[in-house]
Amino acid sequence: MPQSSQQAHLLAIDQGTTSSRAIVFDRAGAKLSSASRELPQSFPKPGWVEHDALRIWDDTVACVREAIEKSGIAAAKIAALGITNQRETTLIWDRKSGRPIAPAIVWQDRRTAEFCRKHADRGDWLNERTGLIIDPYFSATKIAWLLDNVSGAREAAQRGELAFGTIDCWLLWNLLGGKRHVTDATNASRTALFDIRKQQWDDELLDFFRVPKSLLPEVLDSADDYGRTLPELFGAAIPIRGIAGDQQAATVGQACFEPGMIKSTYGTGCFMVLNTGREFTRSKNRLLSTVAYRLNGEATYALEGAIFVAGAAVQWLRDAMRLVKAAGETEALARSIEDTDGVYLVPAFTGLGAPYWDPEARGAIFGLTRDSGIAHIVRAALESTCYQTRDLMLAMAGDACAPKELRVDGGMVVNDWLTQFLADILQIDVVRPQTVETTALGAAFLAGLGAGVYQSLDEIAALWKSEAHFRPRRSSGSVEQLYAGWLDAVQRVRSA
Repeated sequence: MPQSSQQAHLLAIDQGTTSSRAIVFDRAGAKLSSASRELPQSFPKPGWVEHDALRIWDDTVACVREAIEKSGIAAAKIAALGITNQRETTLIWDRKSGRPIAPAIVWQDRRTAEFCRKHADRGDWLNERTGLIIDPYFSATKIAWLLDNVSGAREAAQRGELAFGTIDCWLLWNLLGGKRHVTDATNASRTALFDIRKQQWDDELLDFFRVPKSLLPEVLDSADDYGRTLPELFGAAIPIRGIAGDQQAATVGQACFEPGMIKSTYGTGCFMVLNTGREFTRSKNRLLSTVAYRLNGEATYALEGAIFVAGAAVQWLRDAMRLVKAAGETEALARSIEDTDGVYLVPAFTGLGAPYWDPEARGAIFGLTRDSGIAHIVRAALESTCYQTRDLMLAMAGDACAPKELRVDGGMVVNDWLTQFLADILQIDVVRPQTVETTALGAAFLAGLGAGVYQSLDEIAALWKSEAHFRPRRSSGSVEQLYAGWLDAVQRVRSA
């Protein structure tokens, strides 16, 4: 039966840093059902962040089963499955047993900072090939660390007994019963081992990072035939037709298909992606060049800015500081005061991302007085996300263009106060779509494209609809004054 039917249904797995989710969409992109499980993080040492990969797999299966059951649609009626994932998070497992050799090292982890400092002089060489910088953020140094610090791992890797993967690759391996070791071009482009011009693993990069090629997966397009799930998992073998890293998937979900279109996703971190078209563009402002998506063997590129802590700052307010009981309380607290009265919170809990790239920076609160209270600190945490977004936007303007509109998504942007403050600080229009879960939606769209449910990106773009439009209200003068205070606070936490 052709999968281009108007009644086609699509399933997305969205495996993120703090949760595992599954969502069933209809062809128009409307959410029919969803299920999620919170994913705990482990912090065994300062700057270290780990995940239990077996927990990720078990939670993912449970979420998919629950989402399918809630939808009332049989697994056999689902046209295709798409996977999107937290990128750079690194896992190595035994090919025979399928067991991880150690916990997954999360993208936020900074344990390889010393190696990156030692080899900072190779940054231009690496950037020219990968579009990335030498930083603990990316997978390559994490792989090397595991091989060097897990007993017998390097020897087993040399014998071809181990497999490396980002989380998409790990989930796919298990969904297929270990039959394929495959990833997509967007995830490969975040490893610092992949030449994004030639679209292949690079032997010189592998030698530099001391990563055996036998560890690496095959790289496919973002919409491709990845195989079918084991029938016993969900009651039927579901075709897997799309994979993309979370920020690239959100770019697809936001229908940013034309050069110059830009989106920003606010989850655990914040990630801004600017479509730059078919030409690889190197940043002069310490942004990343990356693969936005690859279709029919042809890559579309993007510039990206990564903020390590956005929604994670709200989690910190809730879980560590206990200033709020739920994230939803932050909007009312922010509205309860006119301003922060000079209080700035720099959430550099695991260093600073773009455009600073300072792994040794640490978080701080500045400007506290006897009048400062919970509302001031909470509002300063929300404002920090907007200031960091402006950092990225200015870098984007220096490299490519100054966008007139920003499409936003993610859990934080349901907060109208934050989204309005963002428009004020950026001094451009900010648009929130009807579906803020654009990461999962993008994975579903790619799966639909791979399965023939959609015939083109234009067909997908026609489905995108805005829900709210925020226009700047503050004067540029007041915004500049606020932003100057932010830059001063950031300078105070810098390590050099």
